[in-house]
Amino acid sequence: MLDDTDRRILRHYQHGPGLGPADLADLAGVTPATCARRLERLTAAGIIRGNHAVIDWRALGYEVEVSLRITLDKTQARAFDEFMEGAREVSHVVEIQTFLGRVDVRLSVIARDMAHYQQIYRTDILTLPHIADIEALMHVARIKSDEVLPL
Repeated sequence: MLDDTDRRILRHYQHGPGLGPADLADLAGVTPATCARRLERLTAAGIIRGNHAVIDWRALGYEVEVSLRITLDKTQARAFDEFMEGAREVSHVVEIQTFLGRVDVRLSVIARDMAHYQQIYRTDILTLPHIADIEALMHVARIKSDEVLPL
């Protein structure tokens, strides 16, 4: 379980993952050695999964995002596994989510423009195995995209 010190370190770390250990320790009110030990423990426990760069794909020329809600043909025993294997290989799929219910999978697909999306859809998406139904939702605006937890 996390104690108050862990929560304080995590609170500051998630807002400033690029902070140096001394700066993070200062903000959290602990010594640099304590901060380093706790960060190691939190990482070893899988609470901190990594520190990565977030790249704005729009700045790289990708103007279209489409969310595809997919229902799979579940009469095939390996439908889910085979679909996932194929979907992971589509380079323009930036997120895959699975669900219980009518919709089995959601793919988030990015493209430079609508013509590029249509090409991806026809050559990469429609060729994925075991698709029973697809519903496309055109992304208009991202109102909130935050992975910060209320610690």
